[in-house]
Amino acid sequence: MEWSERMNTAIDYIEDNLAGEIDLNEVANIACCSMFHFQRMFFAIIGVTPAEYVRRRRLTLAARELSSANAKVIDVALKYGYNSPEAFARAFQNVHGINPKAARATGAKLTAYPRISFHIELKGGNDMDYRIIDHPAFDVVGRSRKFATANGEHLRKISEFWDEYIGTQEFQKLCDLTGGKRGLVTGAEILGVSIPIEGNSWNSIIWGKNTWDSMIYAISTEKSEKMNSAGFEVFHIPAATWAIFECTPETEQDVAIRIWSEWFPSTGYEVECKPAIDAYIAEHFRRSPAERIEFWWPVVKKNKKK
Repeated sequence: MEWSERMNTAIDYIEDNLAGEIDLNEVANIACCSMFHFQRMFFAIIGVTPAEYVRRRRLTLAARELSSANAKVIDVALKYGYNSPEAFARAFQNVHGINPKAARATGAKLTAYPRISFHIELKGGNDMDYRIIDHPAFDVVGRSRKFATANGEHLRKISEFWDEYIGTQEFQKLCDLTGGKRGLVTGAEILGVSIPIEGNSWNSIIWGKNTWDSMIYAISTEKSEKMNSAGFEVFHIPAATWAIFECTPETEQDVAIRIWSEWFPSTGYEVECKPAIDAYIAEHFRRSPAERIEFWWPVVKKNKKK
């Protein structure tokens, strides 16, 4: 089953259960990927998290029922997962700009959030540049945090982590460790590394065999032999085959979307259960934003029997 078919099947499950319980772990399982990768891919392509998509779709259907039937507000609220009329009214107001009772008025202006579908058409003239390299193991040093991935929380929290950390004295010290030199492996001064939780297998996560609701993200730099990394955490990056995609801060989101919606479905590769790297390349990172970003994804050839 192709990527777009799996995603549409996952959307079918969501749509069929909007008036009931929706298990996002089951949705990721249907899409044949981990919760982390499903939420990251969904957000990159659609622009909202799966949980937010569910919320907006439920409130769209709720508005339709209130405007076209004599259903009670409390009944509609309970049907779409709200335990009280007050909570439902707040959510309804945030999306539609009016309260649920006002939705009954003739000509009431309501916001519709339509069902999504995935259809990928690759065109020969729309090339996507990448390179594949093999590299032995290396280490990085830096500071990390653990993030919950439920409801896409990590997508917002990781950005906040960068905003908080980049202005600290410790971040300046991390930059000083490099001596102004770029890493020998990635060519970057500063890295963002997504790391699987110790004791979990990404392979079983990707295929929906385990429940995994958190990850480690490290702001780091490559560790050299003479580097004094005292006070920082050290993370091991195992030997891997890497698919590397280049972008700029302006094209970052578009490239991330195309990696998941075009490149993986159309090539003979899949993600391996190893850390992934965002390499931020600039002459002096602490004084200017990254001039170029590279996404490093550990990959293996697909098992055609899957």
